[in-house]
Amino acid sequence: MKILSKLLVLVAAIVITKITSAQSGYAAINAHSHNDYMQAAPFTHAYGAGFGAIEADIFLKNGHLLVAHELKSVNPDRTLKGMYLDPIKESLKKDTGRRLTLLIDVKEDYWYEMPVLLEELKPLRKYCKTDKKDGRLLILISGNRPPPTEFANYPDYIYFDEDLRHTYTAEQLKKIGQVSLQYSLYSKWKGVGAIPLKDEQRIKHVIDSVHSLGKPIRFWDAPDNKAGWSSLIKLKADIIGTDLIDELSAYLKQ
Repeated sequence: MKILSKLLVLVAAIVITKITSAQSGYAAINAHSHNDYMQAAPFTHAYGAGFGAIEADIFLKNGHLLVAHELKSVNPDRTLKGMYLDPIKESLKKDTGRRLTLLIDVKEDYWYEMPVLLEELKPLRKYCKTDKKDGRLLILISGNRPPPTEFANYPDYIYFDEDLRHTYTAEQLKKIGQVSLQYSLYSKWKGVGAIPLKDEQRIKHVIDSVHSLGKPIRFWDAPDNKAGWSSLIKLKADIIGTDLIDELSAYLKQ
């Protein structure tokens, strides 16, 4: 009888675990490779892990868009085209069911970088999402991006990563593909111990506010560990950013 009781408890625990995992609804497609170009294998590592979003920071140097975190770190061999645009084109051509978000962080003046970027993105247009086409590639412009009053000046496949500092018209809202907010503005929690209840409520409120606009939300500089990921998933943040591709990938498979 005791053995049967223990078996029933074990089965119940397994069922609850599976249900909890299924109800969470999170997988690698919800993962964002932060500063992906700093990985040992840029693009291929995150893409191979099934990540749904990849981030690249760009600088314009001698007519070429180079990928780096700081201007002093630019390398003429590390181009946006070679590291990301060409591999994405080949990957989406081969993986016909795959979807991907490419977040491009403009590090300098958008007036100079955006025209070159638009030219380099042309070969990918057939894969891009627009207001009228459910494409498999979402292009998000972040960083030093144009103000909302200029959104309409850009092609239909260009969307913007916003922080909601502005007031937006209905048409401008359509061009917002994602909202990204700085986590430390809402909580100083580092992913150790329990997150303070007030912080949790504050974060939940902003997530709900963004969802009310029909937009997905990502926090940057959030705790990059299991506790941090678990908290964001619990509060229904749509995208989970990380520098730890393998660790987050394994966590989401649990």
